[in-house]
Amino acid sequence: MGEIGKLCNEGVQAEAQTWNHILNYIDSATLKCAVEIGIPDIIHNHGKPMSLSHLISALPIHPSKAPYIHRLTHFLVHTGLLLVTKHGRDDDDEQEEYYSLTPAGRLVVGDDESVNLRAFVHLCIGYVYQKSCNSLGDWFKNDDPSPFCTAHGQKIWDFFSHDSGYSELFNEAMTKDSQLIVEALLSGEASKDVFDGVTSLVDVGGGKGGVASAIAKCFPAMKCTVLDLPHVIGCVNAGSSIENVEFVGGDMFESIPTANVVLLKWIMHNWNDEECVKILKKCKEAIPSRELGGKVIIIDMVMEDPKQDACGSKAQIYMDMLMMVLLGSKERNKKQWEKLFWEAGFSDYKISSTLGIRSLIQLFP
Repeated sequence: MGEIGKLCNEGVQAEAQTWNHILNYIDSATLKCAVEIGIPDIIHNHGKPMSLSHLISALPIHPSKAPYIHRLTHFLVHTGLLLVTKHGRDDDDEQEEYYSLTPAGRLVVGDDESVNLRAFVHLCIGYVYQKSCNSLGDWFKNDDPSPFCTAHGQKIWDFFSHDSGYSELFNEAMTKDSQLIVEALLSGEASKDVFDGVTSLVDVGGGKGGVASAIAKCFPAMKCTVLDLPHVIGCVNAGSSIENVEFVGGDMFESIPTANVVLLKWIMHNWNDEECVKILKKCKEAIPSRELGGKVIIIDMVMEDPKQDACGSKAQIYMDMLMMVLLGSKERNKKQWEKLFWEAGFSDYKISSTLGIRSLIQLFP
């Protein structure tokens, strides 16, 4: 191939790559659409692969839009939310397509009892977060703490405190995420290494107590305490029905109740390095020595982890950008975590890549 031909080939390849970047938002837009018109729910409730014709007849859409559903479902197959099989004679050009949910598709089914990411769909693909992302360019030219502040004129926590709808959506998303993490955390042998011998635990920023309650059920001899801001604890209706779970209102920057173990699930990525060191120092004050069973458990991402596959690494990079957009904060790699640990006065740590794109870090005084 001549030099001109090579340049032309590179140009058309680059064009395709650039179009993929430009139109990437369509992935999340079609996911949001599928959830809004009920495609995952309808297929899930059908209980078996569902024909396209039956799916169309079950959807709450205008009859004039029925011919477009085939293109939407094909796109959802391409993005990994649906599986398609064809039924009929091999020589029949009109074989009917049947759709079922992939594991990712099942995670957006709107079942109140099951573990799902449905609330995250509405939260992250909604106007508030999207406007924040679209304010990145303006943010780089000003001194606002985050693109969210540039877009909405206030920090995200202040925004939530004044918008009960978004606050409830955020709390629902965190609760469902906690269910997902707890299932992974407490399954198999890993939980024994983490929790055996622990007599007391404080879940910092534990919200409604989903994680603490699940741990308390699994380890009934353990006393579990949920620490969160007073207004959050005040919104916990009946608290936990489990005897060994207590709710305490307070500020993790001021004081953390004493316990063998302090748990920080998806807390640290919300804060800058200086704030994280302050949190960790308060954790260290709350626990006994390592010889007496003292430790901090952190559930968060470890970036640049060679054990992550391409899909997991991409999800981590997206989450790192989201933290920058919403809070001006970040996800951290191993060296960045180490720097925080040593500055806070801890002596040792252990990282286990057992929670998907997040890791379990045991931190010892």
